[in-house]
Amino acid sequence: MEGESAETLRMLLVILTAAFLAPLVSDRIARWVVVPATVLEILFGIALGPAGAGLVRETEAVAMLSELGLALLMFMAGYEIDFDRIKGRPLRRALLAWLCSVALGAAAGVLFFGASQTALIIGLALTTTALGTVLPILRDSGALGGAFGTRFLASGTVGEFGPIVLIALLLSGYRPIEGTVLLAVFFALAGLAAWRATRPPSERLGRLLRATLGSSAQLAVRLCMLLVVLLVWVASSMRLDALLGAFAAGVIVRLMLATNHPEEAEVVESKMDAVGFGFLIPLFFVVTGVRFDLPALLADPLALLLVPLFLVALLVVRGGPEYLLSRGELTGAERPALALFSATALPLLVVLTAIGTESGALDGAVAAALVGAGMLSVLVLPQAAGALLRREARAGGPERG
Repeated sequence: MEGESAETLRMLLVILTAAFLAPLVSDRIARWVVVPATVLEILFGIALGPAGAGLVRETEAVAMLSELGLALLMFMAGYEIDFDRIKGRPLRRALLAWLCSVALGAAAGVLFFGASQTALIIGLALTTTALGTVLPILRDSGALGGAFGTRFLASGTVGEFGPIVLIALLLSGYRPIEGTVLLAVFFALAGLAAWRATRPPSERLGRLLRATLGSSAQLAVRLCMLLVVLLVWVASSMRLDALLGAFAAGVIVRLMLATNHPEEAEVVESKMDAVGFGFLIPLFFVVTGVRFDLPALLADPLALLLVPLFLVALLVVRGGPEYLLSRGELTGAERPALALFSATALPLLVVLTAIGTESGALDGAVAAALVGAGMLSVLVLPQAAGALLRREARAGGPERG
């Protein structure tokens, strides 16, 4: 037992070293090429895992920490949603664009793999948007403000939440009616929790939440983590996708803080950022690289060809409708930038490939090709979109001034 604990600690040390080095390397090479730390974390995971040096393998403890990191990534995505900001036309347009993506994704899945479970998984994968992955990039660059930020938040919200709902409905193992009923029950429970979260808390609880933000008690952070684990457990117990619970927890915490503790919301968010992006979320991305089946991908020329094909499919299926339906809301380079950001996909691709490989619907090579396309989307598309927005800002600078 002691040997297993020591081995797990050794692998955790290697993983955290990779997570520490990723932003340093990203900053060092930024003068030549902008590579998000997320992509480097996955590449480090591939290099350190069974496909590379073999220093890290997926143990039960490592897998559990990785799943918690994914849950926190979804929590932060849910937390970023400002319904007052995206409601109305932006949300309606984003929902219509996503429904178009669902139709296109289903057609693309059947075109690639025929009418099968494989086609269903591929089709769902093409409708996703990596909101939790892209938001830090947009926030750091200052692009979340204005009409563009509002439109992308709406697009990313639907592109992350919608596929999670379809995963729960179509891939949970339930019959459609049974799954729909259980999903409705979960939404009712989450809605009840959200309603309660917007009610004024007891005076004592409110005082403790404020008073412990700077102490070792950190009651607000503990409450956030409690809600994440609780709703993930509820969703898992109902055999729905656990990410649904994490996403709902983020929405509930946002509503609670915005309604009752607006002055503390920014402090709590920064602390959750520290827990998530400082520890567990990078661990998830490194472990994603450890899981990546590079030998299977390299051994299959057809699977290698699928990587660029999947990337193009993401652009057409997810980005195309967003570009077409943003007319009248965005102008100039903002429309193609929205399409590029919306077509980024990674966390849910990892989830879907895990579901597909466990069920036998995806072989290792196709799963690796899909994740590889997601990695390329996170690496290439935000850079292209950012360049478009910067060029637009430079072109409009003198006029705005």
